[in-house]
Amino acid sequence: MKIQADALLFDNDGTLVSSLESVYRCWTRWAEEYGITAEEFARVELHGRPAAEIAADLLPADRVPEAVVRIEQLEVEDVEGGVHLLPGTRALLDSVPADRWAVVTSATRRLAEARLDEAGIRPKTLIAADDITRGKPDPEPFLLAARRLGVDPARCVVFEDAPAGLQAGRSAGMTTVALTTTHQAAELHADVVVTDLSAVSALVTDGGVEISVGG
Repeated sequence: MKIQADALLFDNDGTLVSSLESVYRCWTRWAEEYGITAEEFARVELHGRPAAEIAADLLPADRVPEAVVRIEQLEVEDVEGGVHLLPGTRALLDSVPADRWAVVTSATRRLAEARLDEAGIRPKTLIAADDITRGKPDPEPFLLAARRLGVDPARCVVFEDAPAGLQAGRSAGMTTVALTTTHQAAELHADVVVTDLSAVSALVTDGGVEISVGG
């Protein structure tokens, strides 16, 4: 399958890199510190959502700000050795000019930059939780990325591993490519579903970027 686009928008964790072990290690410690039971914690969707929204689902409003600071501290401290590139990431990013792609993450800028730096990825455009008022599944993060890149949202392709991110991409009017790195294919509603970015290649043309997607 070939997709014609002007820009590629990537989620970070679970799409470009994996830090899942670190994420669960830090959030489990955080939950214990805040007296949240395993049952309460299990009911909350963790992946692909801003920390502030997760904390708000579990704690009284007056405790959320300090709780968000704490989880960011735990995760930043756990970055070293806790992040690795997923298959296909380096080859795909190296094939696309820096002004044709962006990272759109639910993490804070501090945490996102720490994880990306650990993996050796330095995007020219990064949209983080600090930049938006409504996180995924709202389309705001992806629409902001398109605006920063100066492209039509309809000419953007979103690469995501989480249902919330895919919903955000669809709501933004973008083509969506789902990766089965953290969820089963049946859980992912997208235009195309692949295992990881090793199934994706890109060719820069006069008309933009031609994306080839395998299985």
